[in-house]
Amino acid sequence: MSTTQTKDRRVHALLSEAGTTHAEEAGIRVADTPAPLWQVLVLSNLTATRIKASIAVHAARELFEAGGGTPAGMAELTWQQRVDALGRAHYVRYDEGTATRLGECADLIRERHGGDLRRLARDADKERDRVEELLREFPGIGPSGARIFCRETQGVWPFLRPVLDGKALDGAARLGLPKSPDALAELVDGDDLARFAAALVRVALDKGLADRVTAAG
Repeated sequence: MSTTQTKDRRVHALLSEAGTTHAEEAGIRVADTPAPLWQVLVLSNLTATRIKASIAVHAARELFEAGGGTPAGMAELTWQQRVDALGRAHYVRYDEGTATRLGECADLIRERHGGDLRRLARDADKERDRVEELLREFPGIGPSGARIFCRETQGVWPFLRPVLDGKALDGAARLGLPKSPDALAELVDGDDLARFAAALVRVALDKGLADRVTAAG
């Protein structure tokens, strides 16, 4: 089997077994429209904290079900309602501070971007470094949170591509795939990059998954 065939088989196996983004797990249908982009921002805020990704995903679902799926909806929730939603997901230790920050994020996006993160992209001239810089103005969104947002939205914001961070590159190395973002991006369709990035991160964290994918190729 050629090297190209091996790579193709491993990429196919990887996407089949682990190609679900955190946004998809949270019930977010990522699109270049205001509500889904806001929901990804909320998820990025939750995931950037030192807490299990599965708990952050559950917390996002609880907040959206409570009415926080839009900036206006999040602002209308009381602080206690946000805390309660986080509590139902067992998002403990950070629940009170996070509830405050999400309210502040809802206020900021409406005041500065008219409730629409597409305005942020335009203000950033669709340059990824500038997008990340503007995202970091939101309470709770640091470098990690900004990268998570870009990773999850690169499917609908092509100008961000490729977003494959250090953990994703660690996963690629484990599978014998290229170690540079540009070379990795050539292995999948651009619309699949978010799924590919999420799957590579899972490989970096799960040797068993890496072994199964490697065996497929």
